[in-house]
Amino acid sequence: MLYKFKSKATGDLIMLEPDAKRLLKIMGREDQVKGIFVVDQLSAAMAALESAIEQEEAQGKLEPKQVPLRNRSQPMLKMLKTCLDKSVDVVWGV
Repeated sequence: MLYKFKSKATGDLIMLEPDAKRLLKIMGREDQVKGIFVVDQLSAAMAALESAIEQEEAQGKLEPKQVPLRNRSQPMLKMLKTCLDKSVDVVWGV
């Protein structure tokens, strides 16, 4: 299954289900097939992702074939930042 994140300020961000669920869980939206980050929630979502990246890098425990969270989350962080700058919500599953 694919997750498609949409906003009026950016192009669509399409992710495979395991990757999207991982990021959503980090951002506090576990098990949501449909949802929205309103503008007021974007900075908290970005902070949660950045904190998780720092934790993963501090632990230094990655399986050889696993893509680091820093790399996996960059498109999402870019989308969230652009939407925050332009005061636009981010939706998925709709």
